[in-house]
This record gives sequence, C-alpha cells and structure tokens, in this order.
Amino acid sequence: MSNVNVVCDFDGTIALEDVTDGLLERFAEPRWRKIEAQWLAGEFGSQECMAKQVRLIEATVEELDRYLDGVAIDPAFPAFVDQCCKRKEIALEISSDGIDYAVRRILGNHGFARLRVRANALSAVSRTRYELEFPHAQPKCSAQAGNCKCAAAGRLAPTSSSASPTILIGDGASDFCVASRVDFVFAKARLLTYCRARGLKHMAFDSFLDVNRELAGVLESLPLQDTVGHECAEAST
Repeated sequence: MSNVNVVCDFDGTIALEDVTDGLLERFAEPRWRKIEAQWLAGEFGSQECMAKQVRLIEATVEELDRYLDGVAIDPAFPAFVDQCCKRKEIALEISSDGIDYAVRRILGNHGFARLRVRANALSAVSRTRYELEFPHAQPKCSAQAGNCKCAAAGRLAPTSSSASPTILIGDGASDFCVASRVDFVFAKARLLTYCRARGLKHMAFDSFLDVNRELAGVLESLPLQDTVGHECAEAST
C-alpha cells in the first residue's frame, strides 16, 4: 500500500485563531508585544521570541485551561481526520511552532488526543510561571524556529528514490521553509502568498472543506511508492 505523509499546522489552520497570541494577550506582561516587534524586524528567530514571551505569562493552569477550552477548531477538521484514518496510506502529523500543552488540550477537547503532535514543550517553573523547551529545534534551522518543520519533513520523507511523498497544510511563516521541501502544499493567508511568489506546487484553501474535497485528487497526482501502510497515528509523548 502507498504511504503519504501529511504535515498539518495548528494555529490558524486547525484552530480558528492564533492560540499562542491568545495566551499572550490574556496572560502575559505587555512587554510581549515589543518582543513580537523585534522578531518581526528580524532581530532574532521565532525560538528566541517564543522563549522570551512565554516567560512573561503569569496564570494558573486552570486559567490557561479556561481560555483553551473555548478555542474553536475548523468545523471540517473532524471529517479530514476521518478521511486520513480511512485512507490507510496517510500518516498524519500535527506540527506546530506553538505550545504543545495548548495544542494537545484543544485537540483533546475535540476528541483528537490520539493524533501525533510535534510542538514546543511547556514546562511549569511555579504555580503561575512557565518556561518553553524546544525538543524539536535544529541548530541549522533557517527560520530559527523552536520546532523545525523542515527537519520534520526530512524525517518523514528522506531524500531517496523510494521516499514517500509529503503534503503540507498551513497558513503562516513557520511553514515557509518546509513548503519548498514537500511535494504539495494546501496554503492560505501568508503561506499562500509565499507559494505563489515562488511557484511552489500548491492549492489555495479557506477551510478543511476545501482540503476534504480536493485531497483525493491531490493524492492521485503524487508519485506514490509501494510501501507498508500506516494506521491512524497515535499521539506522541
């Protein structure tokens, strides 16, 4: 059976808002906005930006959860997950440069705790203060990201004649680099502009309704290899 790897962004793609910004707006000292401006100006990468910003959050876990439990996801995402699970050739991974606790909490609230997740790791240093750790960072990451999605794509689809094709679904700057390393991109917002400017193989989408409608056709267009099929991915630790 043929394998296809699907790497899916979270903030603004699955979640209907940027959850990291939502946490910072509600619970962080106002200095987080200055750090954001410095990152946007290119003074440092997203890993350093996120590390500095998360240190400014002051909230109990219960307060964090009250916000996270109200975050909505794309209404068509459940049907997308169901389609991936039914198509045994698809290996789905949620890859985010956001906060793993937030991603897992929201996915769990909607019945998707089983999904494989790669994101930056939140660690409590007191009852109300936190640090961010970066188990998926790479020292040579061109985006200086906490979660190097290029490394994820390379791990899922190493360069070889028998490599399984990879599809990216995303919307933002954390997806820029990896977009040029995959076989196909479902893109919206800033990622769509990026793909168009560079002539990358892509399709615009507004919601997972579009992805669900077009996925079968995209799969048929990929250079599939005959390999062992994947089952629906379980959550990683």
